[in-house]
Amino acid sequence: MDLETLKQWFTLKNVLDLLEHYRSFGMIPGIVFTLLESFFPVLPLFIFVMANAAAFGLWEGFLISWIGTCLGSIFVFWIARKVGQKQFFRFLSRHQKVRRLMNWVERHGFGPLFLLYCFPFTPSAIINVVAGLSRISRQQFILAVLFGKMVMIFMISFIGYDLAALVKQPLRTVAVAIVIILLWYTGKRVEARFSLTDKEPSKEDS
Repeated sequence: MDLETLKQWFTLKNVLDLLEHYRSFGMIPGIVFTLLESFFPVLPLFIFVMANAAAFGLWEGFLISWIGTCLGSIFVFWIARKVGQKQFFRFLSRHQKVRRLMNWVERHGFGPLFLLYCFPFTPSAIINVVAGLSRISRQQFILAVLFGKMVMIFMISFIGYDLAALVKQPLRTVAVAIVIILLWYTGKRVEARFSLTDKEPSKEDS
């Protein structure tokens, strides 16, 4: 099964069917789905969060998704920090754009990370690795993940827990679409900030 086929398989219906099939395991499957997305960003976090909210209700589904995605992000950060001197990560950290993002994270700390994690379309897997390779403190990173993911996961959960309302209430659907577009646009603008900084090559790059 190639990546494209895998992505197409993970529809909301299929994920809901899986959650129902493994209902006896409680919240564990929902946590595992959102945790794995941190390691395999090709997996659709948006779908997993919506499915958890639809299957378990708004608040329990939100909590399940939040726990899973935060644990996944922290694990990826920890792995990158622990093995950051290995050959692959040394090669990655020499990449000019990655170095810029690392410098940006180190200089600004909690604030930008929090904002990036608030947006559902941010490539958080990349941010997790870069944060692990940077010198940002563990405390700053964990706080940014916990609070930023809280905002993002709740927004998606709110959309997912009552999908029927999006059909029956057109104004709500329009409002949700506008919010998603604004978040996407703002997230892209925040991501672009690091590309506008550190344009001068460092001594190590020269």
